[in-house]
Amino acid sequence: MSKKRTLLLFAAALTGFLVTASLITVASVYLALTSFAPDRSSGTIRSSGESRSYRLHVPAAYRSSQPLALVISLHAAGLWPNTQAALTGWNALADRDTFIVVYPAGTALDGSARSHLPFRIWLLRPDSVLARNVQFIEDLVDTLSARYSIDPGRVYVTGFSNGGAMAFALSCRLSARLAAVGTVSAAQDQPWGWCRNPTPLPFINFHGTRDLVPYTGGKSWASPLPFPSAPAWTAGWAHRNGCEGNPIIDTIAPDAVRERYESCPNPVILYTIEGGGHAWPGGTPLLPWLLGRTTQSVNATYLMWSFFKAHPRLPS
Repeated sequence: MSKKRTLLLFAAALTGFLVTASLITVASVYLALTSFAPDRSSGTIRSSGESRSYRLHVPAAYRSSQPLALVISLHAAGLWPNTQAALTGWNALADRDTFIVVYPAGTALDGSARSHLPFRIWLLRPDSVLARNVQFIEDLVDTLSARYSIDPGRVYVTGFSNGGAMAFALSCRLSARLAAVGTVSAAQDQPWGWCRNPTPLPFINFHGTRDLVPYTGGKSWASPLPFPSAPAWTAGWAHRNGCEGNPIIDTIAPDAVRERYESCPNPVILYTIEGGGHAWPGGTPLLPWLLGRTTQSVNATYLMWSFFKAHPRLPS
């Protein structure tokens, strides 16, 4: 056998091995995620001519005579509403403190609402798809407000990873409906100049130093575009809100540092998780071999809700 033929056979075998290994990895991830949180929706609405799904949690103590806060919780790319609910623990907190949580579903990779797999994504490009996603969230708020007693001054949005990027987009396109925004491991690659709406909104952010969305900014296999650094991004939001001066910095746990911009009516906070991965602090660990460590020393859901409660929408 010639040397050239031997090399070709070796290359073919190696390629086959890598493809097989990749398929096994993808299948393992899919099975792990679907067993962790099966894809189940509790409702659909028509928006922009499509059927869009969501998962809703209404606390048992709900009474129509008492308007409640609404938390919109956005899943990461490749996940779906039920995984977001299982990761974050919002439902248990909603039962304790009596508020409503909704988990909207993103789209398929082509931007359509139809898909044979549970995987969803929040597409920010092209703008036509983003506009449909924003319209879906607004239609969903309108639908829920018609069915339940919801306080329009206490509608909050939070997102994990790609859901955090969508939360930022909503702060630019739907600010009149929102009281505050919270993100975890935000996979946000839009420049600040993209957001043409300077409306201040309170903002709370969590990011790990070993996140696959680099804490210090730059490129990652997660996106072809570079990400901003988490501290710079948070500082940009503080600038948007008119906060002046440097943040107040304090250590709140052995692996957690808090930076607070409070010299403004709409404060901004960054929680830095030392050694934290692409994970929801205090939440259920998910694929640690791929996404990294989930700290339990702080709980993003509880801290976020405490922040939200303190910041209903200010009168215009």
